[in-house]
This record gives sequence, C-alpha cells and structure tokens, in this order.
Amino acid sequence: MGVLSGNPQQEPMHYGEVFGVWSWLASTKGLLVGYQTLMNHAGDQDLKKFLEDSIRSMKGEVEQVEALLKANGVELVPTPAEKPIADRDSIPVGARFTDMEISASLTRDFATGLVACSAVIGECIREDIAIMFGQFHLTKAQFGARLLRMNKEKGWLVPPPLHKEAPELVHA
Repeated sequence: MGVLSGNPQQEPMHYGEVFGVWSWLASTKGLLVGYQTLMNHAGDQDLKKFLEDSIRSMKGEVEQVEALLKANGVELVPTPAEKPIADRDSIPVGARFTDMEISASLTRDFATGLVACSAVIGECIREDIAIMFGQFHLTKAQFGARLLRMNKEKGWLVPPPLHKEAPELVHA
C-alpha cells in the first residue's frame, strides 16, 4: 500500500490540486461580492431570487473548500468585505446594470464555473476532492439550466444566428 492507496482524506493534496482548489476559491469569493453588488442593481424579482439562491449556494461551497484547505495546511484566500444593500433607485439609470446585462453576466459566470470545476476534477488524484467538485459542477449545471429557462421566458436570451436550413450542395 502506497501513500495514495488509503483513505483519500489522509492523502496529501498535490500541487495541482492545491492550485486548482485555491484558485477556484479566490474566483468564487470575488464572484460573491460581485453578486451582492448586482443584487442592488436587479429589478426583476425572479432575477433577485436567483442571485440570492446563487449566493447562498456559493457560500456553502466556500465553507467546504475552506475546510478542505485548512485541513491540508493551505493558507486561505482573503475574504473581501461583504457589500451593503443599496436602494436600486439611488443608482442613476445610466450607471445601473440592466436585468438583461446581469443575466448575461451570470450566464457567463456559470459556464466558466462548469469549466473550472471540470478542470479541478481532471487534475485530482484524491477522490474526495473530485467528488466535491463534481457536486459543485452538478449544482452549477442546475443553476445554468434554471437561468437559461429564465432568460428565454424574460426575453433576455440573445441567440446566435439560427441555422434553419442547409443550402443545397452543388456537386461538380
């Protein structure tokens, strides 16, 4: 039995796992304060609820990852200060993010989050870390599907050109 053949939680993290997990944590903490700011700009109640649910989910993920890093002696990413609640109407219209812009930003973030989770999973030799990020991946996919449905219902989705019919091929 080698060092990597027992209980995964007693195995050391390799440098790639440490970097991937630490980088994910840094990004997620930055997104959290960004989402708190976007809450102040959002007008649509469904979008606000989505942001609230996302923030709650991400805070839970941060707690899990911080516990993992602490248990492995890795210094934690500094936590930015939480953003205060502001009155949406006090933000000038020209300086305020629109609901459609917020939604597009969230769509990008969830797509990027899927890739980030997949990258960590792909680097893992510890099953417990791979499973944790697999759960995060599944959660992000579910949030992404929920957001896609909302984008369609609200008319916020800007689709690429739709390919309806292929032109006839000319054979020479």
